[in-house]
Amino acid sequence: MSEIKNLCATNDFVIRFANVNGSGSASANNLFSKAVFRLGVPVSSKNIFPSNIQGLPTWFEVRINEQGYLGRRGGYDFIVAVNGQTMIRDYHDLLPGGYFFYDSSKRLPDTFTRNDIVEIGIPLTEICNANYTEPRLRQIFKNIIYVGALAYLFDMDFSVFEESIKSQFAKKEKLIAPNIQALKLGYDYAEAHHNRVCGLNIHRRDLNGEQILMEGNAAAGLGAVYAGATVAGWYPITPSTSVVEAFEKYCRAYRVDEATGKNKFAILQAEDELAAIGIVIGASWNGARAFTATSGPGVSLMSEFLGLAYFSEIPVMLMDIQRTGPSTGMPTRTQQSDVLSAAYASHGDTKNVLLFPANPTECFELTVEGFDLAERLQTPVILMSDLDLGMNVHQCDPLTWDDGRMYDRGKVLNEQQLTDLSEKWGRYLDVDGDGIPYRTIPGAHPEKGAYFTRGSSHDEYAAYTEDGEVYARGMQRLLVKWDTAKKLVPAAEITGANSAIGVIYYGTSDYSSQEALDTLRSNQAIDSMRIRAFPFGAEVAQFVENHDVLFVIEQNRDAQMKSLLVNELAVNPNKVITVLNIDGMPITATFLVSEIQQHLAKISTASQIQEA
Repeated sequence: MSEIKNLCATNDFVIRFANVNGSGSASANNLFSKAVFRLGVPVSSKNIFPSNIQGLPTWFEVRINEQGYLGRRGGYDFIVAVNGQTMIRDYHDLLPGGYFFYDSSKRLPDTFTRNDIVEIGIPLTEICNANYTEPRLRQIFKNIIYVGALAYLFDMDFSVFEESIKSQFAKKEKLIAPNIQALKLGYDYAEAHHNRVCGLNIHRRDLNGEQILMEGNAAAGLGAVYAGATVAGWYPITPSTSVVEAFEKYCRAYRVDEATGKNKFAILQAEDELAAIGIVIGASWNGARAFTATSGPGVSLMSEFLGLAYFSEIPVMLMDIQRTGPSTGMPTRTQQSDVLSAAYASHGDTKNVLLFPANPTECFELTVEGFDLAERLQTPVILMSDLDLGMNVHQCDPLTWDDGRMYDRGKVLNEQQLTDLSEKWGRYLDVDGDGIPYRTIPGAHPEKGAYFTRGSSHDEYAAYTEDGEVYARGMQRLLVKWDTAKKLVPAAEITGANSAIGVIYYGTSDYSSQEALDTLRSNQAIDSMRIRAFPFGAEVAQFVENHDVLFVIEQNRDAQMKSLLVNELAVNPNKVITVLNIDGMPITATFLVSEIQQHLAKISTASQIQEA
């Protein structure tokens, strides 16, 4: 039997922290992740937590990769196991040659018998008991102590942790010294008892440039401020709540009148999701830029009002931070599970514009663009984020803003334009042939421009009708508007143009898909396309047509994006191969490479048989 070598790598490994929810570990784990970033090394973290308040297992994964791959790789090289409930699972999840870090205040059970890993025991509880008397301090500083030990084991510059602590507690200076002391306790113990046992290192680089660390929900909330939103109607639901919390935070910083101290924004917590989107529709109808944020269950409840906004043509901005479903599902796990329900939300023939951000920068940019599209197209626009993007800290490009940018309010008639009209104005009359009528904001003119907004069938002049021909004419015009939308939404990103094989992905699958494609392309020419919006533009249709085999990567069970492609573009389903991940965890590059390689091998074998 050959000897298994211990893993050795610099700035390229995966560490998993196994903790207990509610123990304060997330703060310590983020301290570690941010220290890696401050060292100039690309890093990404995933906080995997349960839906209860405390007591259940939680994991925190950190990917360190100086090549810049920021998705989940798959597998763990180093595990910090400080949760007895999951220790046996964590022990067996470690890759051969990896490092198992545990609290050696108690010895490992006899069942822990792997001889292909390195065990690193540090008596965290004993150290805490010897230095702290208060139970709460013992728990908090236990986490900081293991971070200090990791600083030594990974040969990290200790000063970066000191700088992080000073920055974190700049407004609470009395906490700085105790936290640095706790870091030193762990560092000194590891140095004294585990000298050079770990072959994984994190050394300073200068690879992050101007990039920042940010959560997608915070970026979306800030995007709403920059987009000119003044009203948010919402009902709290995981994982979307922090969107509105961020919006409020930034509004209090930038939307309070300096002279009077009065708020120039309104945030209304409704009694349920249906009322929340009702607030948005009412505010938008009155000319404000308004939005709401929710998740899958909320989209289900909002569907009736989404149909109202679609049919009465009222701008609506909705942010759907997707989670696992159906029903309550797993509220704190991620998925791309609302694609179909959002695209066709409401009964009858309804189609909604969807935007698919892949990182916090795009959460900001597409939120701003979403408000413009909603008003330009006079229709609901839904930002399709997810828990992974929304609630995890991601490394991304800095947010930028052009002060010369003008909001696109669309076809809104003002008082002078209404006065100058030579023909009768029709609220739902298509004058320009793009399917988009002209609208007015209440009070624009003392005599002209008023109309009755209804969800029931109406003619071009907003008058009630049950004439089937008139209804059909209106519904066909909405399809003309849909064709116009195809030219206005963000275009897909396409790489390569020479292969018969194409890979399609969207949203947060981007991180791992890029890494997987780089691996696959070392042996096989493969084109790729990241879809950024629905409806699909001409470039999406062309990409689909140009390839004999299409892999569609999704994080849901029922291949919802594939269904959209087949339904909207009449794609032959026989040339589409789905690669699906449904366990609630962000998809990994290892999984994608394995799945696609297996399918490519089958295709190659079938071709050889056919040729023979």
